[in-house]
Amino acid sequence: MRFFVCAAAVCLLLMVGSARAGLDVVCTTGMVADLVREVAGDRAKVTALISDGVDPHLYKPTRDDVAKLLKADVIFYSGLHLEGRMEASFEKMRQRGIKVCAVTSSIPEEQLLKEGDAEDPHVWMDPLVWAGCIGAVEATLSQADSQGGATFKDNATRIKARLEALSEWIRTAAATIPPEKRVLITAHDAFQYFGHSAGIEVMGLQGLSTESEAGVADINRIVDEIVKRQIPAVFFESTLSEKNIRAVIEGAAARGHTVNLGGMLYSDSLGAAGTPEATCEGMLKHNTRTITNALGGNAP
Repeated sequence: MRFFVCAAAVCLLLMVGSARAGLDVVCTTGMVADLVREVAGDRAKVTALISDGVDPHLYKPTRDDVAKLLKADVIFYSGLHLEGRMEASFEKMRQRGIKVCAVTSSIPEEQLLKEGDAEDPHVWMDPLVWAGCIGAVEATLSQADSQGGATFKDNATRIKARLEALSEWIRTAAATIPPEKRVLITAHDAFQYFGHSAGIEVMGLQGLSTESEAGVADINRIVDEIVKRQIPAVFFESTLSEKNIRAVIEGAAARGHTVNLGGMLYSDSLGAAGTPEATCEGMLKHNTRTITNALGGNAP
């Protein structure tokens, strides 16, 4: 009798443990995983495929990645061709009946920025635009776990309010930069949404994607602007080499203008796990403080 009681207790514990485990959710980038964790709460185990410091524009899924995708209940990716080399894998997962969602699918089209015909995928740089992704995340999670609908809705409301407050904080901090110095120069054009949010002009050496290299003409174009406008600092990115930005600094020096290396910014990746920059909010606050202070402002 004692054996049957123990066996029943073990089965009950296994059932409870299984229920608590919730959905198995796989995301591409740290930014997407951070948003999904906020909305899902404890009703999902959320895994990011692309490690911090890795460029999603160039990332190809490994065999282990494909195995994780195949086991997932739901797959979230950013979209707008950010993870261009993974799109074939997403289609294969859809064909297998796995829920696959581009979080940017719920952003109103009028909020998307463009470079020519290409839509800018770096939407997490503007908290208000990034908040537009919450609808897709909430709806997809609710389809996969209908009992969690109320939880997802409450969490979505909370994170949206936090993103609205973050947007105001960014704009207030950036407003302390002298107007003539509100120019952000980085290695690639990942900060247009941030510039729109903060009221800062943005120039990148490379375009929206890092697949094409910056050339001598790109470097000279940026050096001309720096010297003409006496811009005090330029910035490098966590996922890219400093080489081109240092070439800009040397080019400005050769023209008689000293431009400082303002610091490292996070663009296509969050910071290392366990650091404040491992969340979108922490990453954006780090970027805002680094930019504001280097350009002559005073971020709180």
